[in-house]
Amino acid sequence: MARYGRSAAPIIGITTGGRREKTIHSIHYEEHYHVPSLYVDAVRRAGGVPVMLPPGEPNWQDWLTAVDGVIISGGADVNPAAYAGNTGHAQLTAIDPERDSSEMALARYVVEQKWKPVLCVCRGVQLLNVTLGGTLYEHIPDVRERDLHRNEQGSWTVHPVGVEPDSLLATVMGSTAVETYSGHHQAVRDVAPGVRVVATAPDGIVEALEIPAHPWLLAVQWHPEVSAASDPTQQRIFDALVQVAANRVGPPVTLAAD
Repeated sequence: MARYGRSAAPIIGITTGGRREKTIHSIHYEEHYHVPSLYVDAVRRAGGVPVMLPPGEPNWQDWLTAVDGVIISGGADVNPAAYAGNTGHAQLTAIDPERDSSEMALARYVVEQKWKPVLCVCRGVQLLNVTLGGTLYEHIPDVRERDLHRNEQGSWTVHPVGVEPDSLLATVMGSTAVETYSGHHQAVRDVAPGVRVVATAPDGIVEALEIPAHPWLLAVQWHPEVSAASDPTQQRIFDALVQVAANRVGPPVTLAAD
């Protein structure tokens, strides 16, 4: 007996923030899993069906049979212990061990299996690089005189990014020069083996990675969801993810009755 049918549209799993990563005021609950609505909006505009993937799931392999593509979303800092970094750095945000371990397992699996299209955003590009053996700068102002990547309040700013013409990213966006929304204070330092840098900021900070051996994986340091509604180059990232995922939608899933 069929209990659940598959949507005609591709299902895109979006990883969520950790249970205590963000303060959400509620008189009843202290812990929350959350996804900024702009990710959801961008996936829906692309024709996909977004679902939340909260950390802590022990069996990613089983879970991924339910989605056709994955977004590893932005969020809090990756624990420097994962790349032999400075765990006592004064500028670190709250660390979420559950999210780190959960998303690292997910990233490792989707890279090895190569059967789902993947988009990594901000924290996502950092986590991917660390998972595969790379390192991070704990705090960009430690290594750059001018911080192009945040405003004075530590929030969004806009800066240009140059993209390699022969990259998947340039093909997807239809441009090699884009204006991006950025709000991060960490960045890729040593690039992991098997990973290619395909975009940089004017200060040389890595802005995007690809894995040549993977059929479709994009990892961007900026937040394309923030400007996707008004900037076609950014919406095309989500459009392409959903389009590739649509080509990999399998047959309806049939489960036995209880």
